[in-house]
Amino acid sequence: MNTSFGESLRGVLAGPHVRRIIALRVSKVCALVIMAATLSACTATRLAYNQAHNATYWWLDSHVDFNNGQSTPVRGDINAFFQWHRTNELPVYAGLLQRWQSMASQDITGAQVCAEFDVIRQRIDRAADASVQPMARLALQLDAAQLEHLKSRQAKSNEEFADDFLQASAEARIEKRYDRALGRSEMLYGTLNAAQKELLRNNIKASPFDPQRTQAERLRRQTDLLQTVKEAQAAPDTATERVRGHIARIGQSPTPGYKAYADELVRQGCAQFAQLHNATSPEQRAHAVRVLKDYENDLRVLSAQR
Repeated sequence: MNTSFGESLRGVLAGPHVRRIIALRVSKVCALVIMAATLSACTATRLAYNQAHNATYWWLDSHVDFNNGQSTPVRGDINAFFQWHRTNELPVYAGLLQRWQSMASQDITGAQVCAEFDVIRQRIDRAADASVQPMARLALQLDAAQLEHLKSRQAKSNEEFADDFLQASAEARIEKRYDRALGRSEMLYGTLNAAQKELLRNNIKASPFDPQRTQAERLRRQTDLLQTVKEAQAAPDTATERVRGHIARIGQSPTPGYKAYADELVRQGCAQFAQLHNATSPEQRAHAVRVLKDYENDLRVLSAQR
């Protein structure tokens, strides 16, 4: 299976510590499915994207356990979202992949990488905005048992995060992050040489990622989600704005100092990605261009399907 310039970029900038601070809402679920489908193996891309509506439904169901009356309207909302996304967003992603092919063939700067990351973030924000109304409808339908089910899923997610980033030794955490980053990088560029691997490892060691701080933000977002649902149910006319506010607080945490921490993660991630890319050979860059071109072709085929 291949990956893409975008997946490698996101892996360096975000990594599992950011991807796992995802609240229960179609916007972020869809963003994950969309980016996974957009940036996965060529043959698998079309299959994954065409099945993304089902994957999204089952992911949500695993968190709240839909009843029979909820399943049909939720599926309808998800299907409508993906139809909107196929028509409006996939052509944009294809254009990004085309631009990344040019970037992949030459040296890049950290500022250029951050600019591309900002574009991706804007597209995810656009998808989030498109999901506000369906998520507000869902929030009003959840009963007490479903909220308890959600809390139990949050607890399980917290245990998994702790296993990966809090309980292991610092050396073991670095090794796990290195293995993941190496896999993403080699899917894009092909096999890395010893010097490139050492550069990748050193960059991970130098990352300002703080698992304790990240876990605290995860817990804040989870509490915020539950409170948002309760407040929406207490005042149904305000549900849309409450969901919108929850999404905004995910984008920019109200926790003092967290934005500066998150911004520094991104800034250093951009610089480190550029550093590794600039250390690649012409052959490795040609490999990346071929990978990106294949993804672009797939997305153009997908966007033409209705």
